[in-house]
Amino acid sequence: MRKFLVAGVVAGIVVVLGMAAGAAVQQDDEGPTSVLSFLVVKDENGKPVRSASVIMHPVGGNGKQGKGGMELKTNAEGKTGFDGIPYGKLRVQVLAPGYQTYGEDFDINQAKMDFTIKLKRPQSQYSIYGNDSKDPNAPKQDAPPPDKKSDKPN
Repeated sequence: MRKFLVAGVVAGIVVVLGMAAGAAVQQDDEGPTSVLSFLVVKDENGKPVRSASVIMHPVGGNGKQGKGGMELKTNAEGKTGFDGIPYGKLRVQVLAPGYQTYGEDFDINQAKMDFTIKLKRPQSQYSIYGNDSKDPNAPKQDAPPPDKKSDKPN
């Protein structure tokens, strides 16, 4: 009876070890991953942007943004990063109050990648209906012509 008990325990250990080895092989099948580092700075002077949101989304082969994603925040030096991003297309957006939204797709294909992102201040906006800008040097635009009514019945 003791021989059967020992054989059963040994068989159980072999099954558990086999499952663990299978899980390790499955993790390797997911493919390589990368360590990404981001530095977010002001375009006008190169100073770091604190608390900027760096948002990452996987991008499918069709160019469409995949489900899921991750948001990181920059520190006082304008830096943030993440370890374990799978190789492939990645959409990166950066948002910070007082700056234009930044967005670009990158091909993640190296074990370590560093990105420097320069944020720009918002540009002046102009309307086709006139210029309400307080800037006296801003170009003036004419209002569009009035709509012509058609003689055709509705």
